[in-house]
Amino acid sequence: MNEFNRNLQTSINVQRQANLIWSVADILRGLYKPHEYGKVILPMTVIKRLHDTLKPTRDAVLNVAKKTENMNETMRNKMLTKASGYSFYNTNLYTFETLLADPANIETNFRAYLNGFSENMQDILANFKFDLEISNLAENDRLFYVIQEFSKKEVDLGPDKMTSTDMGYVFEELVRKFSESYNEEAGAHFTSRDVIYLMTDLLLVEDQDTLTGKDVVKTVYDQTMGTSQMLSAMTERIHEMNESAEVATFGQELNPETYAIAKADTMIRGGNPDNMALGSTLSKDAFEGYTFDYCISNPPFGIDWKSDQNAVKAEHELGENGRFGVGLPRISDGQLLFQLNGISKLKETGRMAIIHNGSALFSGNPGAGESLIRQYVIENDWLEAIVQLPNDLFYNTGISTYIWIITKNKTQERQGKVQLIDASKMFEKRRKNIGEKRVDISEECRDMIVKAYGEFTNDEYYLDERVVESKIFDNEEFGFTRVTVESPLKDENGEIERKKNGDPKPDPKLRDTEDIPLTEDIDDYFEREVLPFNPDAWMDRSKDKIGYEIPFTRLFYKYTAPEPSEVIAERIKKLEESIVANFQALSGKDVENVD
Repeated sequence: MNEFNRNLQTSINVQRQANLIWSVADILRGLYKPHEYGKVILPMTVIKRLHDTLKPTRDAVLNVAKKTENMNETMRNKMLTKASGYSFYNTNLYTFETLLADPANIETNFRAYLNGFSENMQDILANFKFDLEISNLAENDRLFYVIQEFSKKEVDLGPDKMTSTDMGYVFEELVRKFSESYNEEAGAHFTSRDVIYLMTDLLLVEDQDTLTGKDVVKTVYDQTMGTSQMLSAMTERIHEMNESAEVATFGQELNPETYAIAKADTMIRGGNPDNMALGSTLSKDAFEGYTFDYCISNPPFGIDWKSDQNAVKAEHELGENGRFGVGLPRISDGQLLFQLNGISKLKETGRMAIIHNGSALFSGNPGAGESLIRQYVIENDWLEAIVQLPNDLFYNTGISTYIWIITKNKTQERQGKVQLIDASKMFEKRRKNIGEKRVDISEECRDMIVKAYGEFTNDEYYLDERVVESKIFDNEEFGFTRVTVESPLKDENGEIERKKNGDPKPDPKLRDTEDIPLTEDIDDYFEREVLPFNPDAWMDRSKDKIGYEIPFTRLFYKYTAPEPSEVIAERIKKLEESIVANFQALSGKDVENVD
């Protein structure tokens, strides 16, 4: 099955299951407001997923549980996990089906069932804060009906029916529905599959040699993991290249519910749940001292970091001993802090793909945090490429977005260079919009973008009329010196006022600055660009500041000559003739003397 058909089948499967689960909302209506449905539906979906995952080995687990009742906890836990085939288990006798056989005691029995899960699963359930909702559902005679809906044969969420990837997108489809009902930013929770696959392929295309052979072990980190779909996709892609490769995933998430989903998914995939952390990446680094082969993430942009301010500033004061010693961006937008965190987590051979909006390219004056961070990344020769994505690609925003590829170990041909790729026109329109998402990056579109990246040359790549353009620049081309230009203060007679030492006094009102590229000599530039227009001007070099920006739009600008006036006139004439003809047809009157 090719990728298109596989994705189509996945989409159908995901949509069907999400709709089936969403139908539980009919039971909750009246007791909960629409934006509160997730308090019940999300934890119930996770619990049913766990239930169906453990179903095939349930009898074996119960048998071992009975035999090991008097055994010490450590040995008993090992034997139970071996029997279940997973790192978790449930020793309770109830199933979703048998719970329905005793409606009068459904709350007590359901709680007993949940308490039967192993200790490592209790943390996941606790993060949903589901205990209060169970009481609320039971007191209002809804718990039985909710469990009944999830017990339907069609709602089979076992891994043999729903892959980890499919299940992740079921969760994210549900999150999107809840977010829409409350006007929340659904895109803050997840990134669509087409974007993730492009990110994974850009990360892995340069590493094909290191991913082949035996004993391949790779680590992947997502600092804002949501429901962990980027981690799942990276694992999937690496295994497509090498089935025997061992992939360890690590992630941190701020939202307790999405963290719980991610941790449960990791356990079902056979990953280590201890590698999943809850809390703010910026103020509570759960992986201090760790480094990884790959970092992949879509951090929030345009979101302030006020709640992390004290911890971030304290770490900034540590200088090189902290993640944020380079500089701090404006408090209103913390996206570049995540870039710094990601860089700190890369091995010396590590690679990172991270999504930013346009402000990360140019915001901040020379010497300000944003510019200092760009300077840090470019002067260390870590910025490998930036890919401009199509607009209308994300669920919650239609603005321009960019994938930054950062690596600690560039290939020889890329050293001292940055590749910019304009892929804004490489997309397929969706037949049906999902929020703000109106376009997709199809497999063919993705292949064209990856090809442009891999060939690393100045060229254009066409798919029908769609085009990807690649340009290569030297690192220094993004840097400039902001030089202060002074003009003399003059008296009412137009004479230059001077200091005691004879130097002219500067006029603050006429003070200006010039951004002079690092590739140019400053004195030559000043003589060529300033003095011919202001012969009395001079530079105050004590105020020089180095800045870095990436003027993506300007670098890809193409001049389009205006239409000749005679062509415009001819078009206007035809429009006038059309208007006259329509008027005559409607009124039945002739219009005379029309030029």
